[in-house]
Amino acid sequence: MSPELSRVVERAKKDPEARFNSLAHHLDEAALKRAFARIRKDAAAGVDEVNKGEYARHLDENIRDLNQRLRARTYRHQPIRRVHIPKGPGSRETRPIGISTIEDKIVQGALRDVLEAIYEQDFLPCSFGFRPGRSAHQALGALDQMLFSERIRWVLEADIRSFFDSIDRKKLMELLQLRIADGSILRLVGKCLHVGVLDGEEFTEPEDGTAQGSIISPLLGNVYLHHVLDLWFEREVRPRMKGHARLIRYADDFVIGFTNKEDAGRVLEVLGKRMAAFGLTLHPDKTRIVAFARPSRTGKSAGTSAPGTFDFLGFTLHWRVSRRGNWVPAMKTRKASLRKTLLGVGEWCRRHRHYARAEQHAVLSRKLRGHYEYFGVNGNSRCLDRVLHQVKRIWFKWLQRRGQRRPLRWKRFSEYLARFPLPAPRLRKRIWGATAP
Repeated sequence: MSPELSRVVERAKKDPEARFNSLAHHLDEAALKRAFARIRKDAAAGVDEVNKGEYARHLDENIRDLNQRLRARTYRHQPIRRVHIPKGPGSRETRPIGISTIEDKIVQGALRDVLEAIYEQDFLPCSFGFRPGRSAHQALGALDQMLFSERIRWVLEADIRSFFDSIDRKKLMELLQLRIADGSILRLVGKCLHVGVLDGEEFTEPEDGTAQGSIISPLLGNVYLHHVLDLWFEREVRPRMKGHARLIRYADDFVIGFTNKEDAGRVLEVLGKRMAAFGLTLHPDKTRIVAFARPSRTGKSAGTSAPGTFDFLGFTLHWRVSRRGNWVPAMKTRKASLRKTLLGVGEWCRRHRHYARAEQHAVLSRKLRGHYEYFGVNGNSRCLDRVLHQVKRIWFKWLQRRGQRRPLRWKRFSEYLARFPLPAPRLRKRIWGATAP
């Protein structure tokens, strides 16, 4: 961060109500070069088909020209190239991803730095998604601690339909103006929002939403939900609760814990109305209240039935008995996440079954390590063992289908695995509650 932006940070900390009138000068050549350096080397090219390597050949000249156009207000955001990525292997549903040009990515990255300097001082502790120094595991740790130590008995599990596509741009700009009075910065944000989309040969200009895949969209989404949900919950909802309540949010995924069932019902009733006022819709089948009180020794919760389960960030939350014989909240890989991983491995093995066995081994090892890195939390070892077992079976299945004189049997495959084993499950993340007595 430049010394100039550091001063913006300090002012934003000291005065939460301050409006910033002069920010555009922070988008200088140095800021643009820093944004360029953060772009991945293999970043996809936009509609102009210019990749990072080609842009870098004349970097100083390109950055100088871009900076001059920004200062003269002649910069124009080029249309976004839209691609559709399957939501999962074999899934017919797709997720639209917008791919900006390298130049537009540079502008978005530099603009994000400026906005982040202000809003990182405003965002509440309940927000974890797409923020510097914060992660999904920290959100899960906060959730685990809440369930373990705050006597939470009811959990409101919520899902916002097509959040990024549903953001009301006009309301977003109004919210930004609460902190930003610099017209140049606001116009630049508007250029990043009001941009055409090229989907194949079809060109459209959506009236709502931010493009998924753009560098600045996660930050703008956080700003939106900071006002729509976080501040509203802390300032208007919690003071009216009879019991304790706490919100934990990662981007557009969030849960709210309650000690009082009546509070949970009241919040569910008004939450949909609050979202609708800002153009958002809760998914009726995925938004629900779950009884999640700590079970008694008989395994029952406060009522007559066993506690329920709910999903958050790829995990299913449930209660289990610790080694010391106490009930603690625990996490296991969500069934849909497990299925997605195994389908992905199967699809890769099918397409690359004629690759050399050593190359297949290297790729599958990387996939397993990546899976362990995220899902390797304490209490989830059984699901990790299952993934390893199923990956072995999938690999064996597709190796059998290779054209070969001698059929592959499980014994010979096991001998190969003994010499070149796939990485064993490893718990890499310790979540707070399961370490407690």
